[in-house]
Amino acid sequence: MTTFERIKQISKKRGYSLKQLGIKSGLSENTIYSWQRKSPSISSLEKVAKTLDVSTDYLVGKEEPDKKQADFDDLSTVMRFEGKKIPEEDRETLINMLRSLRKARREKNDK
Repeated sequence: MTTFERIKQISKKRGYSLKQLGIKSGLSENTIYSWQRKSPSISSLEKVAKTLDVSTDYLVGKEEPDKKQADFDDLSTVMRFEGKKIPEEDRETLINMLRSLRKARREKNDK
């Protein structure tokens, strides 16, 4: 997988188009598209890596992304879905849904 393909893939997971990613990273809107034909500069790659919250080594294929763990009950953890922060009220709804599922499984296993 090329650097461009990796950036495109993770950008999609974060909910950004490549144009949006370029702008959010402080680059011109078509800079990332140009990386299909030429290698990015180190400084541009660092900006994109920071925006995507990955290392430059990951973007160039030298390492796998870190597996992160998060606890819904830890309010200091910023939860994201498709690259966007989960609002507090949605987070509470998700916690309640997970607790209900866990309770239903326990009741099923106790029978």
